[in-house]
Amino acid sequence: MTALGAVFRPQLPPERLRAVARAADDAGLEQLWLWEDCFLESGIASASAALAWTERLHVGVGLLPVPLRNVALATMEAATLHRLFPGRVVLGMGHGVQSWMGQVGARVESPMTLLREHLDAMRALLRGERVTVDGRYVKLRDVALDWPPATPPPVLAGARGPRTLRLTGEAADGTILDAGVTPDDVRQACTLAQEGRTATGRTGEGEHQVVVYLLTATGADGAERLQAELEATGDGSVPDLGVAGDAVAVAEAVQRMADAGAHTVILQPTADEPDPEGFVRFVAERVRPLVP
Repeated sequence: MTALGAVFRPQLPPERLRAVARAADDAGLEQLWLWEDCFLESGIASASAALAWTERLHVGVGLLPVPLRNVALATMEAATLHRLFPGRVVLGMGHGVQSWMGQVGARVESPMTLLREHLDAMRALLRGERVTVDGRYVKLRDVALDWPPATPPPVLAGARGPRTLRLTGEAADGTILDAGVTPDDVRQACTLAQEGRTATGRTGEGEHQVVVYLLTATGADGAERLQAELEATGDGSVPDLGVAGDAVAVAEAVQRMADAGAHTVILQPTADEPDPEGFVRFVAERVRPLVP
């Protein structure tokens, strides 16, 4: 079964999260995803609150920008969330938007090297290993978590370009694709991630999970809102990007992503979505029954 979720966009004020998370939980939504975009809202603080306010909801963060986060601190926070809310947390790491990283003095010369080193160290620490590493950016000396998760959790990574997509297969447990992808892009991303897994001999491990955001607008003005957002991001002329319409149209778009290789599809409302609580209920109650 394709997993289905929705995004709480950080363009909403943090105080709206409680109502949206509870609406999602009450409606039976599987996953609510959060972003750590500069300079909006913390991914970890928001995830902790959303998990505490709900009973069944899985909460994802995509993405945590690694230049902002020392790997030991990021892993401590991840382990704490996994111990507090076992089985309900999904974390994704990423390069971060380079212009934002430059604004805070965290931009590095080789984002690829940093992401690889961060993923390798984080996954080892979450496995309960004692880690010493002297990398280009990640430096740890005899570090181990006192409270690692009972079961090593997956660590996902966001990617766009071919090199980073291969890296997700080499060093992460899954790949997160943003809403700027079509089904054909998803197929290509799956191929590249699999190339990375093959190159590093990871094909015998569990299945590499692919999470895809799908820009979604519903309601009488859904098509207009979708097109306006695509135009604002420079994607207005890209075919097959996003979906506007009723539950049937949205479910068909989700299925196209699943057929292309996505294991999880996260519906991303437009930034001007007028009813965030209604959106998560729409996903859970009207779209979910139509997606196998």
